[in-house]
Amino acid sequence: MHSSKLFSLLPFLRLAIASADRTWTFVQQGNSGIVPLELITLSPTLALMYDRPYTNPLKLPDGEPAWAGLWHFDTNTATPLKTITNTFCAGGAFISNGTLVAVGGQPLDSIPGWGNATDGTMGIRLFGPCTSKDGTGPGCTVFEDPKNMHLAVTRWYPTALRIPDGSLMIMGGSDILTTFNSADIAQNNIEFFPPRKGEKGKVRPSKFLNDTLPANLFPRSMVLPSGHVLMMANNQSVIYDIETNKELHRLPELPNGVRIGVPFDGFAQLLPLSPPLYEPTVLACGGSNKPDTITLEEMSIHDVASTQCQRMTLTSAGIAAGWQVEHMPEPRLMPETVILPTGDVLILNGAHSGYSGYPSVGDSAATGSNAANPALRGIMYRTSLPHGQRLTQAGLPASSIPRMYHSAATFTAKGNVMVAASNPHPFVLTADNNPNNQSFPTEYRVEYLNPDFITHNSPRPVISHSPSKLAFNAKGTITVTIPRSLASGELQVSLMDMGFITHGWHAGSRLVFLEHKLKGNQLTITAPPNGNIYPPGPAWIYVVADGVWSEGVQIMIGDGGNPPRPSQGVPAAHNCL
Repeated sequence: MHSSKLFSLLPFLRLAIASADRTWTFVQQGNSGIVPLELITLSPTLALMYDRPYTNPLKLPDGEPAWAGLWHFDTNTATPLKTITNTFCAGGAFISNGTLVAVGGQPLDSIPGWGNATDGTMGIRLFGPCTSKDGTGPGCTVFEDPKNMHLAVTRWYPTALRIPDGSLMIMGGSDILTTFNSADIAQNNIEFFPPRKGEKGKVRPSKFLNDTLPANLFPRSMVLPSGHVLMMANNQSVIYDIETNKELHRLPELPNGVRIGVPFDGFAQLLPLSPPLYEPTVLACGGSNKPDTITLEEMSIHDVASTQCQRMTLTSAGIAAGWQVEHMPEPRLMPETVILPTGDVLILNGAHSGYSGYPSVGDSAATGSNAANPALRGIMYRTSLPHGQRLTQAGLPASSIPRMYHSAATFTAKGNVMVAASNPHPFVLTADNNPNNQSFPTEYRVEYLNPDFITHNSPRPVISHSPSKLAFNAKGTITVTIPRSLASGELQVSLMDMGFITHGWHAGSRLVFLEHKLKGNQLTITAPPNGNIYPPGPAWIYVVADGVWSEGVQIMIGDGGNPPRPSQGVPAAHNCL
């Protein structure tokens, strides 16, 4: 039966088991030309990459090194983009009209000789919508106007999150480069792009960000079905009400002294939302259980990272029950997380020990990195399996390429995972130019991690037609072909935001399972009820049959207008806070 409003446990278990049994393969294809420490999938053929003004091999037409570029999935090549401000360590997200916005960045006083770049800490960069396959059409350039379009304050390591009105909530950061944030340089506040009425040039002080010093850079944040925002930093979490500017609930601290904020980098991910209740569950893994009072001199590249995962359902009952703790097969620092159309979470890259950041801890000279012991093999988190059975490395290969600080990974329209970048140095250090034989040189090689059905070109669902736009709570029709070999399995329709990837944080990463009904080859889907469930803006649809997913198609959820958008859709049943 292919119609489902209520998602029973049994089909989810079957899908999770199928995902666990799947065999994956790494394939190296192409060189990025810059270090894409900020990476986001734009279309079936393009991804946007941001770096810093290094002496990268990717060159602009005038011969200057590029620090932004487009990655072409069809040819596995990169083309340079012209930028003005220093994009390094920025945050970003799409807004409701499909424009990609990157905010903040790095000052230029730390390293001389950075060409024509200007200070990026107040930068706002717009890209697109870019609709051409090769990235040469209208909207396929980075637009900046630093004099007239900038943030209210300087922000290095900020988070940007698309919220229910389609605009960006911009949180945290620092004035200058730092390993630990401190009150004299921290931006413990919030602003919006575009600014909210009466708030242009102003910021909202955040008690939560102040309380989570010194480990509150890139605060992990996500929109809940209530319209409130969960913010996580250091070992703490809060539920924040945008409309009233109030912190509603402080959640229990992460168990056993584990911290996931910079430089103890772990990850946080909102797990899939399912109708009719859309109960939100947050997962956080990795990081470190070292105290945030530790000094750089006391820190070591051999300090073992945490194996701990914890999840909590953000309802009154779920919060009362507390964090549910499990353990990964190995410790993990600076991981990348990629949510799959099945709802499982793939954990990649990073290290088994140390800290994030450029060489600064006590014994970092030994490797030229704050971390050691690269994590070469991924971990699968099977979302719907019972406690104690969710984490496995079965079927996952080891890469031969260490992906340390400044690595990235993103899901693609083809249904595989692009894995790229690594550079723990404040300069380019290639394998051919490494006089001190540092352990982890600058990495430009790109890999793809392919599930077995892509590797072997096995039958998979095919979406041959889809609407380009779908209003909230509206029905749309997709033409789909389900292979006979998969037709007896459970069907899922996954609406996804792949996130803006930077420094192990996938801002805005989100998956909503859609209500659907299949008749012949016509699949009727129902959009999320409102912008709390999926903030208005661009999305991807994947059809999953018996655990095998189609290629993705792009769709605009909502009316596609400029932010802030008025409330759209209908209220949804939920009991989250």
